[in-house]
Amino acid sequence: MVDSPSYELFYWPSIQGRGEFVRLALEDAGAPYVDVARRPEKDGGGVPALMKILKGGAPGQLPFAPPFLRAGKLVIAQTANILLYLAPKLGLVPAGEPGRLAAHELALTVADLVTEAHNVHHPVGSGLYYEDQKDESRRASVSFRAERIPKFLGYFERVLERAGRQHMLGGKHSYVDLSMFQVIEGLLYAFPNTMRRITKTIPLLLALRTRVAARPRIAAYLASKRRIPFNEDGIFRNYPELDRAPVKPRPRAK
Repeated sequence: MVDSPSYELFYWPSIQGRGEFVRLALEDAGAPYVDVARRPEKDGGGVPALMKILKGGAPGQLPFAPPFLRAGKLVIAQTANILLYLAPKLGLVPAGEPGRLAAHELALTVADLVTEAHNVHHPVGSGLYYEDQKDESRRASVSFRAERIPKFLGYFERVLERAGRQHMLGGKHSYVDLSMFQVIEGLLYAFPNTMRRITKTIPLLLALRTRVAARPRIAAYLASKRRIPFNEDGIFRNYPELDRAPVKPRPRAK
């Protein structure tokens, strides 16, 4: 049950990125929201509307970067922080402090994985084009594919198993399930060869992905124009040269 007439989400209009984790929660809950930068500038939308808040927010409400959410007089930034705020209002987290903290902990771990995925194609600096750091990206992809993807997904698989195999937080669907769906979708897009190689090690996560995609509001969203396709401007990018061959973890020095 949403206790606000509408939310305003501010994120770049042409990519899923970090904003997609917030969109999925809003869509799943059927919450009324406006994706501000995707509206025409003549209607008060577009990137200028986003930049206006980035450059001129009120004291204590000056975001560092998108995504950020405006709910009444509140402006809330950082994906995990936005979800921490929204989830109780949308019915997407268990009641009580232990459940909220467990969800937030997992959301922060998701954020770590998302950052590492981004850094594969921008290991030198986000201000440089991918084409300026291809050699470094190839080196970064080896470790990410061989070590980091299996480590993160192995951890989330264990969490799901111990929680009862259906939902990341046990008996109830939560925003963490939605976030795991997005993580798996993104990795399948960006690193299909690697994900095929480890499929047998994450059966519960793959089954969760299927269940989330079949939720009525999520299925409708995925089939709509509101769902921006993955592309090579976002966080999860499909560069075949970064996923070309199977890799094995390098032996550690003794």
